[in-house]
Amino acid sequence: MKALVTGGTGFTGHALVRRLLAEGWDVAALDNKHGLKDDELTRAGARLLIGSVTDADLVRRATEGADVVFHLAAAFREYDAPDAHYDAVNVGGTRNVLRAAEEAGARKVVYCSTCGVHGDVADPPAGEDAPIQPADHYQLSKYEGEKVVAEFARRGMDTVTLRPAALYGPGDPERFVMLFRRVARGRFPMFGSGRTYYHPLYIDNMVDAFLLAARPGVGSGQAYLIADDEYLEIETLVRKVSEAMGVRIRIDHLPLWPLEVAAHVCEAACRPLKVRPPIFPRRVHWFSQNRAFRIDKARRDLGYRPRVGIDEGLRRTGEWYRRQGLI
Repeated sequence: MKALVTGGTGFTGHALVRRLLAEGWDVAALDNKHGLKDDELTRAGARLLIGSVTDADLVRRATEGADVVFHLAAAFREYDAPDAHYDAVNVGGTRNVLRAAEEAGARKVVYCSTCGVHGDVADPPAGEDAPIQPADHYQLSKYEGEKVVAEFARRGMDTVTLRPAALYGPGDPERFVMLFRRVARGRFPMFGSGRTYYHPLYIDNMVDAFLLAARPGVGSGQAYLIADDEYLEIETLVRKVSEAMGVRIRIDHLPLWPLEVAAHVCEAACRPLKVRPPIFPRRVHWFSQNRAFRIDKARRDLGYRPRVGIDEGLRRTGEWYRRQGLI
């Protein structure tokens, strides 16, 4: 079997490429930039192509001979990027990938969207039928990408859309590292009640979902929320991180509104200077927006069963951060 993985040098793409290679697939990985472990992928047998999914000719060449296309490439929360950039990559790029897959005769396309299309979940846990209410243009553009996938599905292409929750795990130097660093100090500032829901997704569980969705005819034309077995209150998550690290933690509860005000002021002050603010509204949303989902549809249709629980996942992640000198 031959596969194309767009976004193949990033955190999720790298993990997927490695699993496919280990299972005997012939894999091409397309990304707009080199990753930290490109040599590891090429030694394992992957063919790397560097370029953007907005380049239709490059996408067409990359897709030649592919049986399955995993479309993970995306403009992801790039600070101060204009809305047009997200549209070009996440909508136009998705159309390029689907069109190339159609022309190449690929038997399946698996599109990676985001649980963020549901925004702040008003009545948790949410299912796939929960309101679509993206909170920013990144999330909106990912949902517009879903519409492109649905368009090709109506034309007869076998497609599946996955909406992953909050991905984390070894290999990612960004998503959870700030959380681990704060816990490592022994004190954690908790703005607000700490009872907001957060739904993690361990990287190996996500890769399992990709492979399950890649089977012919499975979940065709459908969208699926993908997450771990359990969602947690954010204060519980902080305490679990402290247990995974073997650190005693003191949680200081603070009012949320001053942080929200400071985030808006800081962002407004930094934008004219074209520098990334140390705090901004999206980061503050971690304390205030609910993310909790049901995965029963993925269980039923895909046979999805998260294998790695939160305690083991946090332990593995903390060990990797330590080995990399990140905490």
